[in-house]
Amino acid sequence: MAGGMLFAGETKPLLERWRAWDAHLLIVIAEYGYDGEPGKPNDAGLPAFFPGMPLMLRLVHLVMSDWTLAGILISLVAGGVAAVALVRLGDHEGAEGTGWRALLMLLLCPTAVFLFAGYSEALFLGFGIPAWLAARRGNWPAAGLLGAGASCVRITGLFLALALIVEYFTGPWRATRGGSAFRESIAWLLAPFVPLALYSAYQYGRTGDWLAWNHAQEAGWGRSLVMPWESWITTWGSAAGDGQFAWAFRMEIAGAVIGVLFTLWLLIGRRWSELTYVGLQVGALVCSAYYLSIPRSALLWWPLWLALGRAATPRKDPGDGWAEPLRPGLLAFYALVAGPLMVLNTITFLKGGWAG
Repeated sequence: MAGGMLFAGETKPLLERWRAWDAHLLIVIAEYGYDGEPGKPNDAGLPAFFPGMPLMLRLVHLVMSDWTLAGILISLVAGGVAAVALVRLGDHEGAEGTGWRALLMLLLCPTAVFLFAGYSEALFLGFGIPAWLAARRGNWPAAGLLGAGASCVRITGLFLALALIVEYFTGPWRATRGGSAFRESIAWLLAPFVPLALYSAYQYGRTGDWLAWNHAQEAGWGRSLVMPWESWITTWGSAAGDGQFAWAFRMEIAGAVIGVLFTLWLLIGRRWSELTYVGLQVGALVCSAYYLSIPRSALLWWPLWLALGRAATPRKDPGDGWAEPLRPGLLAFYALVAGPLMVLNTITFLKGGWAG
């Protein structure tokens, strides 16, 4: 996020280069709280960060003295959990081999560097993908509790909570619901809303504002709700110039186009729960004052990675006719396009530049 600290990566040690932008702000919250570092101007955007990652940083810091290394360790462990869950989810929903292909495409995403830095994306996925897998298997207590963990980390947990409820009512097990079993199962799906309510109440106690996390985005980064065409025009104008930020805005536009097209695909396919999860995110992002962090947010759209994994996986009994021979080449084509961008973004981030 644009309120973070820009480091001159050329003169910083490698480990210190990972403490940039959001990674730095999350450490500030973990170390000093939402009032920021004493004696320094308070960053108005701090309440936009949910407490899950800062609390985890404080916990890991008990055994890992370096804050930056603690953040990287959290992302690596949580990312490992998410990777295993994504592979299992892919193989659960598609042909054998779908899972590892979906994972590889995620890891080659141009913004994949944020899965390894001390950002909150990996931690969210470490809760979110297992929650979705549990829901697909009809394990609603696990889905609700894991969803609550995701809600502690990012506001994206709200979209996940709503999507889990939609999945409950539209999934293949809907005909078996009724009576006390129905009430018990649906009660678990209310759990993800609890952290959201508690954090809003906490910020209300600090600031007198129930939506402090939302207003912090406007105060810190100028993000406010506008009509989607206004956001498109503003971002298009920013992308038309020269320099690093122009390139970043071009990636934002590409991410927005992919997000909208994928949302339409989910709508046409009547994949209601996935549409709820991805579509609400895309809608919020393209109605912001300008496009910001859309390619990074795409890391959280596991339905997209699963869809790409399924598309790249050959089937024993082809149903696509002429399209079937193209499947093995899709992964290679994606790697050739996304891989170099991922390397470029990683280098940019480690040099202290804006890459998210």
